[in-house]
Amino acid sequence: MSPSPIWHPFTQHGLGEPIPLVTRAEGAALYTSDGRRIVDAISSWWVTTHGHSHPRIVAAIREQAEVLDQIIFAGWTHEPAEAVARGLCERMPAELSRVFFSDSGSTSVEVALKMALGYWRAHDPKRHRILVLEHGYHGDTIGAMSVGARGVFNRAYEPLLFDVGTVPFPVAGQEQDTLDALEHACADGAAAFIVEPLVLGAGGMHFYAPAVLREMRAICARYGVLFIADEVMTGWGRTGTLLACDQADIVPDILCLSKGLTGGAIPLAVTMATEPIFEAHYGSDRARMFFHSSSYTANPIACAAARANLAIWDEEPVQERIASLAARQQVRLDRLATHPRVHGARRIGTIAALEVGGGEGYLSAVAPRLLAHFRERDLLLRPLGNTVYVMPPYCIEDADLDRVYGAIEEACDCI
Repeated sequence: MSPSPIWHPFTQHGLGEPIPLVTRAEGAALYTSDGRRIVDAISSWWVTTHGHSHPRIVAAIREQAEVLDQIIFAGWTHEPAEAVARGLCERMPAELSRVFFSDSGSTSVEVALKMALGYWRAHDPKRHRILVLEHGYHGDTIGAMSVGARGVFNRAYEPLLFDVGTVPFPVAGQEQDTLDALEHACADGAAAFIVEPLVLGAGGMHFYAPAVLREMRAICARYGVLFIADEVMTGWGRTGTLLACDQADIVPDILCLSKGLTGGAIPLAVTMATEPIFEAHYGSDRARMFFHSSSYTANPIACAAARANLAIWDEEPVQERIASLAARQQVRLDRLATHPRVHGARRIGTIAALEVGGGEGYLSAVAPRLLAHFRERDLLLRPLGNTVYVMPPYCIEDADLDRVYGAIEEACDCI
């Protein structure tokens, strides 16, 4: 077979690392063309919640594809989108009364930023500065990169990125520094503050307390700064509750959701907003409308998958599965935390993380060795530098969890 022409994301092809061919998936497992069963310990990049090829989601996709596969969403609608929007409004805080569809986490963030700037364009055009949290990551499109941490991810694209105000991460014991910096930046008349609630994902799985999130929200409200919660990764139960924001008992002005929205089966995203943000774009002036879309906005097949996901949350014991997985991970994490090369063992909900050795960052020399170690043991674990994290589908069984944590312990012994 000739070499593949595919250029893979976040892959340095010059290293010659193997790229397995996956032929099917079921539950928490992937199956390759050479007969291997791979435990998917990171939910295929944090998307798969209920397990791969969930029968109800598969059936919904199949049935919808036979009826309506695609339709322009500018000025048209369809029942799967209407059902998903109604279902989201029933589950999310009542203040988030408007649902805008898009295609991915990055685009949901782009939409959120444009909504915020559109709001201030209507109310006070001088307010346009966006505030961000140190170490944040919100995607790889230009706006999303601009509000993410500057570093190896986006160094080559600096000329394209807009300037933002950065608030220091709330390190345990130094949270007041974060709150003081945020208050100062808000007092200067910022437009919006975007955060990953409770967990900063790609930046290194940094956790912070709900009380800090609650106070950050209060500061923004005090100065009229719009609060954008990027729950693309943290939503749909990953932190133990439907939304991470629920643990702080806060409601953002704008909420970004994707990944688990369809159970991870197919791309779809939404940006939910409060009524004042919608009203800032509403009127008889066509130049005031919200100028954003893509060809596949609210694709009916993707919406059918999302509707099935909402039904699963309604009719199956999803919250109990999440609680069980969290407890089972904690037992294994506690045992692993005693290893002399393990540092910073931590867990929130179904997300567990730790550092192997010192804090060397994303380009740590140990990362390729860790990746190879897990690949050779038929595990899909993708460390962030020397930060190893486990974020499996909620259906993962004990035997597979044992394999995952056993392989991490082996890595600590030999790498």
